[in-house]
Amino acid sequence: MSSGSSGRPSWTLGSNSSQVRHTIEGVGMENIHVDPRKQELLEARFLGARNQGLLGDVKVTENNFVAQKQSFPSLAVAPHTTASSQPAHQASQQDNSNLSSGGASIDREDGEGPGLQTPEKGSKPAERKRKRKSAVETGDALAVAVKTTRAETNGKKINEYFKNQSPSRGHQSAGAKSPSPQGYANYVATSPGSSSNSIADINMAFAARSLSSPAMGPVSHKTIQIMEKHSQNVSDMEQKDSKIDELIRQNDELRRQCTAQQKLIEKHKENLQKCLEVNKSLLIEKSTMEKKTTRQKCMENRLRLGQFVTQRQGAQFVENWVDGWAFTDLMKQQERIAAERDDIDKQRRLLMKRKPPTLPKNPKTTDNTFVKPGEKYLSLADFYEQDEILKLRQAALKKEDADLQLELEKLERERNLHIRELKRIHNEDNSRFKDHPILNERYLLLCLLGKGGFSEVHKGFDLKEQRYVACKIHQLNREWKEDKKANYIKHALREYNIHKTLDHPRIVRLHDVFEIDNNSFCTVLEYQTGNDLDFYLKQNKVIPEKEARSIIVQTASALRYLNEIKPPVIHYDLKPGNILLGSGSVSGEIKITDFGLSKIMDDTNFQPEVGMDLTSQGAGTYWYLPPECFVVGKNPPKISSKVDVWSVGVIFYQCLYGKKPFGHNLSQAAILEENTILKATEVEFPAKPIVSQEAKNFIRKCLQYKKELRPDVLMMANEDYLKPAALRSKHNSEVTNSNSVGSSGPPTTITVSQSPSFTFGDKFS
Repeated sequence: MSSGSSGRPSWTLGSNSSQVRHTIEGVGMENIHVDPRKQELLEARFLGARNQGLLGDVKVTENNFVAQKQSFPSLAVAPHTTASSQPAHQASQQDNSNLSSGGASIDREDGEGPGLQTPEKGSKPAERKRKRKSAVETGDALAVAVKTTRAETNGKKINEYFKNQSPSRGHQSAGAKSPSPQGYANYVATSPGSSSNSIADINMAFAARSLSSPAMGPVSHKTIQIMEKHSQNVSDMEQKDSKIDELIRQNDELRRQCTAQQKLIEKHKENLQKCLEVNKSLLIEKSTMEKKTTRQKCMENRLRLGQFVTQRQGAQFVENWVDGWAFTDLMKQQERIAAERDDIDKQRRLLMKRKPPTLPKNPKTTDNTFVKPGEKYLSLADFYEQDEILKLRQAALKKEDADLQLELEKLERERNLHIRELKRIHNEDNSRFKDHPILNERYLLLCLLGKGGFSEVHKGFDLKEQRYVACKIHQLNREWKEDKKANYIKHALREYNIHKTLDHPRIVRLHDVFEIDNNSFCTVLEYQTGNDLDFYLKQNKVIPEKEARSIIVQTASALRYLNEIKPPVIHYDLKPGNILLGSGSVSGEIKITDFGLSKIMDDTNFQPEVGMDLTSQGAGTYWYLPPECFVVGKNPPKISSKVDVWSVGVIFYQCLYGKKPFGHNLSQAAILEENTILKATEVEFPAKPIVSQEAKNFIRKCLQYKKELRPDVLMMANEDYLKPAALRSKHNSEVTNSNSVGSSGPPTTITVSQSPSFTFGDKFS
């Protein structure tokens, strides 16, 4: 506090009494439910003492104010200068000075230092009255307005408002002593409706202000710790509340984002489902159009290429093939050419009879050639002229016959495709999966690719992975016995267990296996656009050596992989029908498939010295199996990976020459009956087409009759003929150099084509 020349005190902290009043009212007055008259008295009690203590007698230092504010942040009073806010009715304030102060004013002697102090107990009433009068003279207009309002609205005496006060409160009001903090606290605590924490904060604030006076003596350390702890707890609670609010806000934001993302995901799922439905409908529509086009083309080719006609033979009906008009025309032209050729031959014979006789070298000899009457010899010029004409006609007919032969071969290829397509359409119409079903809620069947003995292969589309697949559906005969069904399922499961672990670019991948019903299940395989090698050979007869070697190299790579994995695998059913052409031509990639008859060479069944027992003798394709698979005896024959080597040799021979090396035009029953493969001791090569000697030697090695002399898969894959040209030439040069550096004697030659010097009786002894 600082005093000017007029002696009027001024509050250095600059608190406005109206702001104090509004702050106290905003903190807790609205929570006290009392009579309006008692409320006015309470407001005068609190505000009067507050204003007089702050404006009249107390000078609060900045440090003390900051300490009080930190201890009680709920009592937030912004200090500012209130020297200009003086009351207008000082007389009424002086009359009611005791009531307005309420014993809560703080006195200070002139000339004392700064700080909040309480009045001494031994002060004289006159001195106290004088100081209160000066405080009244410097009071604010708010307290005057409150008292004026109270005087106007209330005509009762002051004592009537304190009939129910406690003795301590009455003693403090009557005496000249300043009220203690305990009495003030008791008064507030017993006030009705004081259930809010804000009034407790105000109580603590006034108690701290009173305790800070030097007249009260030193404050106990425990009280300070409690106040500090209370302040710290309040601060921590505020921080926690703010943190909780922030976390709640973040949680709400995240929940909102999750809800938005969930809605977006649901929308994307709906769009994806719509796309799948559209995709499915487009695939079905495309497949339906392809079926219609194929059937229309077949109907057009029925008359041109031929068709199956049902004819009656005895008591039953059979379907016989009848060629179309294209073949009929070609046959007529061939008959015409044959007739013209016969006519030319007849004319040549007549011409030779009319050939002029040559003069004999010996004049004594006479020509006894008989000439019919009326016939004359032709001159030498006419004879040669007629002979030249007949030769030209004969050459033209030969060329025409060759053209007709090429046309006939072309028609035969078309007829084979036509017959194959007719059979496929017939099987597709009789299939129970012809109406584009979806298997396993994933695979959409489009069309039938082919049908075997107990299985159907359909072209399908994987709706999940968006790719074409080949679905092989195995159907068990309902009339089979349970043991036969169990045996078939066991073989199918074995094929699945073998195939599912294979991962090689030259082997068809197995994607999935699932059950359809009690009598059928499906294996999902990788789809290849091209046909198999068997179909290509039927269409083109032979394959050039370069392309055929490429097929064998890729096949050997797949077989090498099968023999390098643990445990190794024997394919056992390698044939052109199980070699798929990826691009439909022999110049592209190939993949091998069909592991239904494969054998696993594990430690329990396979012995490297002798091999493993053949448990499925009689199964497989006989033209491509080695002789040891046909041996019948007490014990089953022993096989190894050399079975696949024999199959590779047969396939290579068929690609080069257009026919099988053994039993070409025989059926499997005839091969088994005549022991054709058991008699296949040596392979013979036709003169045409021309094949390199290296290819022939490779075929001889693969088709060695004795399995002991035949190489295994790993040795076959390392053959020089299958290596690239650069590596093969390098290896050959190294061998040549080593032979030249060696002994000077004649080199030892090994002829691979030598036939084994043993009879049939000791072949397998």
